[in-house]
Amino acid sequence: MRVCVFCASSESADGAQRELAASVGRLIAARGHALVHGGTRQGLMAVVAAEASSAGAHVIGVVPAAMRAQVDPVCDELVVTDTLAARKTAMVERSDAFLVLPGGLGTLDELLEVMTLRQLGVHDRPIALLGTPGFWDPLVAFLDGLADRGLAVRASTLVHVGVDPEAAMAHLEAGVTGVTG
Repeated sequence: MRVCVFCASSESADGAQRELAASVGRLIAARGHALVHGGTRQGLMAVVAAEASSAGAHVIGVVPAAMRAQVDPVCDELVVTDTLAARKTAMVERSDAFLVLPGGLGTLDELLEVMTLRQLGVHDRPIALLGTPGFWDPLVAFLDGLADRGLAVRASTLVHVGVDPEAAMAHLEAGVTGVTG
């Protein structure tokens, strides 16, 4: 399975978030999956990739041409796109499942894109939000508020939310036909 991980490129992530990212990288490799990520050597993105690579996972990096100088050297495969929008599309096209870790505006943009595509029936690939305790609660509450107002479907129909990497990975694997850990 090719697991796309969306997460922070910021170097300011705290130790708990960095450890979560490291455990995800190791878990992807231990379960025999490949990593698809934003391809740069910054923030949680670099932590996931370094751990996945050192544990033996195939790492696919996707970067816009403007960020090529920031490419993570652990990438086994590199896809260079013209724009950030094309980068997001390329990541989605190459992925069987999506795991979203703590991040900022770029991560939220990527998350909302894959949730929207799933809601519209463009794809049926599993999505999991994984964070430190309480991290995703405000966003899920906001999204469920949209559902309460008849503006969207409930977040729980589109994503799994949790704090346990093993449970998140099991959710992704269950949603991809024929994949087990």
